[in-house]
Amino acid sequence: MKFVLGVDIGTTAIKAAVFDERGSDRGSHTCEYNLLTPFSGAVELDARSYVDAFKSAIASAIATAQVSKDDIVSLGISAQGETLFLVDEDGMPLRPAIVWMDTRANDEASWIEAQLGREVVHKTTGQVGMNAIWPASKILWLKKNEPDVFARTAKFLLIEDYFIFLLTGKYVSEDSLLCSTMYWDINTRRYWPQMLDTLGVKESQLPEIMPPGTAIGKANAAAAAEFGLSPDTLICLGALDQACGAIGVGNVRPGIFSESTGAALASVAMTDHPLIDPAGEMPCFASGIPGMYMLHAFSTGGMAIRWFRDSFWAAELEKEQAGGVNVYSLIDQAVASVAPGAEGLLALPHLQGSGPPDTNAKAKGVFLNVTLAHSRAHFARAIMEGVTMVLLRMIEGTRALGVGVTEVRSLSGGAKSRTWCQIKSNACGLPVRTMKTTDIAACLGAAILAGVAAGLWRSVEETATSFAEYDSEFEPDRALKPLYDNMLTEYKSLMTELTPSFNRAARSR
Repeated sequence: MKFVLGVDIGTTAIKAAVFDERGSDRGSHTCEYNLLTPFSGAVELDARSYVDAFKSAIASAIATAQVSKDDIVSLGISAQGETLFLVDEDGMPLRPAIVWMDTRANDEASWIEAQLGREVVHKTTGQVGMNAIWPASKILWLKKNEPDVFARTAKFLLIEDYFIFLLTGKYVSEDSLLCSTMYWDINTRRYWPQMLDTLGVKESQLPEIMPPGTAIGKANAAAAAEFGLSPDTLICLGALDQACGAIGVGNVRPGIFSESTGAALASVAMTDHPLIDPAGEMPCFASGIPGMYMLHAFSTGGMAIRWFRDSFWAAELEKEQAGGVNVYSLIDQAVASVAPGAEGLLALPHLQGSGPPDTNAKAKGVFLNVTLAHSRAHFARAIMEGVTMVLLRMIEGTRALGVGVTEVRSLSGGAKSRTWCQIKSNACGLPVRTMKTTDIAACLGAAILAGVAAGLWRSVEETATSFAEYDSEFEPDRALKPLYDNMLTEYKSLMTELTPSFNRAARSR
C-alpha cells in the first residue's frame, strides 16, 4: 500500500499525519512551540523552532503509523498565512519569522492604503483593505525599522515557501497563500507591480507562483536525511491551512460553510468566481482547488479561550500536566452549567484585533455587564458566545454576497467541544456537523492535494467528497434563536460604539 504525508504548520504547533490510499489516518503527531512577543504587538518565532517541530512531527507520525518512509509517495503542506521569512542568498533566515498575528505595522498599513486607495487595494487583491498582519505591511515596517536586514534580503518568503525551499531547494509559492500578502493580484493571479514598487521589492525577490497541489520535485538528499524522508518522496505545494481544512472536511463546492476554531476563528465558503464585496467587508481568496475561490473570514477564536485557561485555570492546568483531567474539558463542563446568555455577561473576544467582516486591528477584548453574581464559568460561556457572534457575522457577510449557507462543518480544536458546537448551532439556527476528519482536516486536505499530484487519486473534489463523513451533528434549539439574535445586535452595537475607545487606547500606548 502507498501512503501520503500531510503536514499542517499551525500558529502554535505543527501536526503531521500519514494517510493510506483510503484516506484513513494511520498515525499522526503534534509538536507545539511557544511564540515570542518581544514588544507590544510583536509576535515572532525563530526558524529553527519551526524546523525542529516539523522534523519531530514527521518522525513521530511515521513511527506511529508503523510504515516505511519508502512507502510514502508524496508530502503536502498546509500552512498558516501571512507569516513572513526573510532569507539571504544562501536561504538562511536573517531574523526570526514575523508571525501572522503580529500587529506592529499598523502605521505602515495605513500609509500604503492612503497611497494606493482602499478601493484599488480591494479590487486588486480581493482583501478588504490594508491591515498590519499582511506581509506587505510587515515588509514596509522592516524597510523602515530594520534597513540593514531589508537590504540583505534575497527572498521574501511565506512559511510554506520556506519549507518547500528546505525540502527541494526551489523557491515556489502558490495562490491561496499569496492571497493575503497584498502584493498578489486576484485578477491576474500574478504579483501586483504597483504594490511591489510601493514597497521597493523586486519580483526576483519573490518565489515563482504555481497552482496549489503542484508537484515541485523529490526531496533533496539533505532534506531527506534531516527530515527522515525517502529521497523518492514527491514534495508538493499544498495550500493555506483554512483552504486545506475545507478540503479535508469535504467543503469543495458552493453551499457548504466550514468554520475552524483554532487559535483563530476562520470561515470558508466556496465560489467558482472572484467575489469583490461592494460593502468592503468580506475578503475573497483563491482556494486550494485551482480555478476556485473562497470567501474566507478570520478573527479571534480559540486563542481567547486559551488565554482564559492559562490566566484563570492555572491550578487545574498544573494538575493536567501532572496527568490530570484536560482543562478544556473542565471549562466545557463549567460552560454547560451556565444558562445561555451567561446571565447578561457579554464578551468581545478580540485580544489581538478583529477581522472581517468587522476588521479593526485596534479592537480589544471587552467584558460588559459584570456583576458579583458572575463566576469564571460565566466568563467562559461569555467568551464562547462572543466568538460565536463573530461566526454569525461571517455567515451574514457570506450570505450578503449571494452565497448560500445551509450547514456548518466545524473543524480544529473548537470542534472537540460539544458545548461550543451546540452554542454555534443554536445561535446560527443551522445544523453544525463535525466530521470524522475534524482533528486532521488540514493535514488531510494537504495530503489529498499531494496524493492527486502523485497520481494516487483522480481529483481533489472527488476524493475530498468521498472521504468526508459526519461524526457528530448538533441540531439548533429554535427557542434560543431570539436570545442570540439580540446578542448579535448588541455585539454589533458594541463594536461600533467602542471603536473610538479602541483608537484612543492604541494612540496612548
